[in-house]
Amino acid sequence: MAKKKQKSGKKTYDVIAKLYPKVIKAVEALGATVRGAGPLDEKTSQLIQLAAAAATGSEGAVHSHTRRAQKAGATPEEIYHTLLLLISTVGFPQAMAALSWSRDILEGDDKE
Repeated sequence: MAKKKQKSGKKTYDVIAKLYPKVIKAVEALGATVRGAGPLDEKTSQLIQLAAAAATGSEGAVHSHTRRAQKAGATPEEIYHTLLLLISTVGFPQAMAALSWSRDILEGDDKE
């Protein structure tokens, strides 16, 4: 019987945060500064970052930005639509991969 792949994005983040707290603090501060620099609300900012994470193929970042988008008030439908919009830009396979990673969070496979 095959073992299910263990998701370790949050765990890795926590380990690195303990090893390099100044780096993580600086990265988080930069993110907050950039998001606060313009007129976009937090939900829109997180959906844009989710799309960028999906476009670069980063499963961990898709997980993270799905969580963050939800926390900022995005509905599952808004999150799915954000990722569906990528089909014509990054291609169907990449968009479907991102949707599957986002479903890990939205449908409970990776909830904390």
